[in-house]
Amino acid sequence: MLSQVCCSRFQPFSQRLLPWVQSTVSRCHRVQPPAVTHVRSWSNIPFITVPLSRTHGKSFAHRSELKHAKRIVVKLGSAVVTRGDECGLALGRLASIVEQVSVLQNQGREMILVTSGAVAFGKQRLRHEILLSQSVRQALHSGQNQLKEMAIPVLEARACAAAGQSGLMALYEAMFTQYSICAAQILVTNLDFHDEQKRRNLNGTLHELLRMNIVPIVNTNDAVVPPAEPNSDLQGVNVISVKDNDSLAARLAVEMKTDLLIVLSDVEGLFDSPPGSDDAKLIDIFYPGDQQSVTFGTKSRVGMGGMEAKVKAALWALQGGTSVVIANGTHPKVSGHVITDIVEGKKVGTFFSEVKPAGPTVEQQGEMARSGGRMLATLEPEQRAEIIHHLADLLTDQRDEILLANKKDLEEAQGRLATPLLKRLSLSTSKLNSLAIGLRQIAASSHDSVGRVLRRTRIAKNLELEQVTVPIGVLLVIFESRPDCLPQVAALAIASGNGLLLKGGKEAAHSNRILHLLTQEALSIHGVKDAVQLVNTREEVEDLCRLDNMIDLIIPRGSSQLVRDIQKAAKGIPVMGHSEGICHMFVDSEASVDKVTRLVRDSKCEYPAACNALETLLIHRDLLRTPLFDQIIDMLRVEQVKIHAGPKFASYLTFSPSEVKSLRTEYGDLELCIEVVDGVQEAIEHIHKYGSSHTDVIVTENEKTAEFFLQHVDSACVFWNASTRFSDGYRFGLGAEVGISTSRIHARGPVGLEGLLTTKWLLRGQDHVVSDFSEHGNLKYLHENLPVPQRNTN
Repeated sequence: MLSQVCCSRFQPFSQRLLPWVQSTVSRCHRVQPPAVTHVRSWSNIPFITVPLSRTHGKSFAHRSELKHAKRIVVKLGSAVVTRGDECGLALGRLASIVEQVSVLQNQGREMILVTSGAVAFGKQRLRHEILLSQSVRQALHSGQNQLKEMAIPVLEARACAAAGQSGLMALYEAMFTQYSICAAQILVTNLDFHDEQKRRNLNGTLHELLRMNIVPIVNTNDAVVPPAEPNSDLQGVNVISVKDNDSLAARLAVEMKTDLLIVLSDVEGLFDSPPGSDDAKLIDIFYPGDQQSVTFGTKSRVGMGGMEAKVKAALWALQGGTSVVIANGTHPKVSGHVITDIVEGKKVGTFFSEVKPAGPTVEQQGEMARSGGRMLATLEPEQRAEIIHHLADLLTDQRDEILLANKKDLEEAQGRLATPLLKRLSLSTSKLNSLAIGLRQIAASSHDSVGRVLRRTRIAKNLELEQVTVPIGVLLVIFESRPDCLPQVAALAIASGNGLLLKGGKEAAHSNRILHLLTQEALSIHGVKDAVQLVNTREEVEDLCRLDNMIDLIIPRGSSQLVRDIQKAAKGIPVMGHSEGICHMFVDSEASVDKVTRLVRDSKCEYPAACNALETLLIHRDLLRTPLFDQIIDMLRVEQVKIHAGPKFASYLTFSPSEVKSLRTEYGDLELCIEVVDGVQEAIEHIHKYGSSHTDVIVTENEKTAEFFLQHVDSACVFWNASTRFSDGYRFGLGAEVGISTSRIHARGPVGLEGLLTTKWLLRGQDHVVSDFSEHGNLKYLHENLPVPQRNTN
């Protein structure tokens, strides 16, 4: 065993590399070296103290527990460390890995690197030396015209390792110096683990380095290691030979009682068939005994071990009590945060676990929702309506069980949720009755939703085209503190023939569970129970948003922060919704005194936590210091509404309420911003600047002014002399809604049944080919509009 501590004070050679490494790190990550005195601060990443204490002995059961890992081994495969030409190191990739390891080290974790790359680095150096030597000799004997014919001999791997080991370590040392972290080099062979004294020495050295907050960088001593020989190890938990860095990392992880082993390679993880094949699917969680479900391909382009060796080493480490993740460390879009993402519990690579979940995985649920939704779409409209009617009956028949489950949620949420969220969480008999009425409305309107003909065109003789409505596919609806959302969304999905994945907040777990069971009971009457799935696993929302091959549309229902987070996390999946509900009401100078206070009270006070509640009241300047204005203020005072003054309104007052911090605020409570405008044009400009395109209202008796407002305000819902609270699918007669969309594509405003449908084109012909319609063909396009079957509105 060879050990060498590398700090800036020990390695003069690293000082020559330092400017070059600083340049590499800066180009790749745009970070600045931290001050040396701030040992636990680096680049622009804030210091985070992670409470880490764990008794080793059993691996983590779930990804979400990985954030508690204290001691971590990161194994860098040859394909990760080396360039594509296998001659030299991938400097940008290494700089990124060093930064991530430094982040975790400075969080208080104990990081150990097992790295390849010495052979590649040495090969680069030896090739350079050989070329230089040959060029000098040939220049002396043959002239310059012979240089291009030089051939480089095959380089022996052990010689390359000997030439590259010092340079590789100097590079790591120079990179870690940028984060004020010390590194130590340890070279081992198989004998170091089989000789008891050497093994104790190695163990003691590693523990001492970790105690001193030094990152050990471990590699097999390839300069002296014998060629790999077949053997029968890895069959049990007591023996594993160090044949490559995969087995070295596994042996080291178990010896050091580490919590997590991260194996980085050039593939995303394990697949159920060879990566790159059409039907290959990434295995999210791998369990001991699942080897039969995996087809192993060839080994990586460089290095000793292939994926089969990685799996065997990972399973050995898992049995020894260390959790394992195999992931891609070469992909340019994810390699910059792959290590930190894994430690944060994100769904990256393949996670090895000894604990199988009780139910299906979210990927399996997605497939079940897809197949169930397709079966649902093939049912007769009357059958889908019958399912919804049955669900409505169950909501009232099983009312006591539902309210009992909801009571458990409310009791557990006391003291943890704010009052507006508690109101959303609460169910009541009247809410359930309203839900049942809404579901029956959906059932009544669903008879001609799927398969409705929107357009018919005669392209040519005996060639007719139809555009018909079809389901979108699989919907993912994420909601928080709103158990009543579940049956509403389920009914709309059933009516539109869509498969559905539901992810509810844990604060409503008991309510959601019984409501989902009732939904599946209703679906079972026509054998489509799997069409609606409730995700109960510990899946993070961000991970669900990555399932772009299973989900066709994401619909968030909850806080503006939830919607923004989902819009940010969704990669390749459209998101329907609104991030904020900043609703305005403009009181014109010609507003009716009798109407204004009723409209303001209903819009603000009826349900202030709703997204369609009033948040900003715009007052015409001429109404200041009038009886109408005084009535509005008195009513708000009686309703205990806290008033925030806009800048212009505050300027008119000697003693004003608290001035608003931002005119773009959704309060979600009994708070209201009041601002003054000069007229309807300024009101419209204010709404466009500070609104969220949700719902905006004008109160006036002047029809011309009202129509100007209705036509010029660019929001999803624009009302005249009506409460903002009418912006709702049930109140619009849609039966229910999956949400209110402020986007401009596909659906806008309250999204009911129609918003969950898309279209497809059906063309019926008789041996028609395009060449018949060419210049020399015998057919001509007709493009005649044909009558469309009348829609059944009963």
